[in-house]
Amino acid sequence: MKKTGFLFVVITALGLILAGCTSQTAKHPDNQPIELTVSAAVSLRDVLAEIQNHYQVKHSAVKINFNLGASGSLQKQIEEGAPVDIFISAAAKQMDDLEKKSLIKKETRKNLVENQLVLIVPRNSLLQLASFEDLSKGEVKQFAMGVPESVPAGQYTQQVLRKLDLYHIVQPKTVLAKDVRTVLTYVETGNVEAGTVYKTDAAANDKVKIIAAAPAGTHDAIVYPIAMLSAAKQVKAAEEFIDYLSSPESKAIFEKHGFIVNK
Repeated sequence: MKKTGFLFVVITALGLILAGCTSQTAKHPDNQPIELTVSAAVSLRDVLAEIQNHYQVKHSAVKINFNLGASGSLQKQIEEGAPVDIFISAAAKQMDDLEKKSLIKKETRKNLVENQLVLIVPRNSLLQLASFEDLSKGEVKQFAMGVPESVPAGQYTQQVLRKLDLYHIVQPKTVLAKDVRTVLTYVETGNVEAGTVYKTDAAANDKVKIIAAAPAGTHDAIVYPIAMLSAAKQVKAAEEFIDYLSSPESKAIFEKHGFIVNK
């Protein structure tokens, strides 16, 4: 009788342990990937897609979800509590604002890559344009740029136009776009005669051509800062991905897409 009672206790205990293990497994199954959310400037779309493919070959347990858009819009989402682990902006301003509000981990912030601002026209354009100053010509009926308040490329463009004393001339014929990809669409379809985008965006589109780069000293340096969010849920995965983005392998991919990397 005592032996039977002892066996009952052992079996019951084992049952409880197994039940606990089953419950733990249900909550954290081994085959469920870690989901990492990265909010990034839309001008990084193509290069991040390629980097993601390389990264996930060696890190199959991590699923990276990219949220792409204008840096200012992404900043606002983060300020409103969007669940984001990593933020990559196309300008220092948005990252500075988040840092002031303690929404990023300051020690993880660094400049990832740099870019250039260029003036583009449709590939088949017959207009004789060769510089930003030519935007003042009468044949340029409409000019597209990003909204300065939310699109860094638009902010840089505004700086260039003011530095060259062209803003008051170009502003009346300016069409504002929600991001640089929209500017590309306006130009490639011929809806506007010219527009400003990053060199990397123009280089990846065979329906537009670059006619000029913004003159040196006419705008702030175009840097892409990266940082982990203070509210990041996947801290370890975020640290590893940030490190990978600065690795020689990632730098080679950035350079292939036309970005300027720190050696």
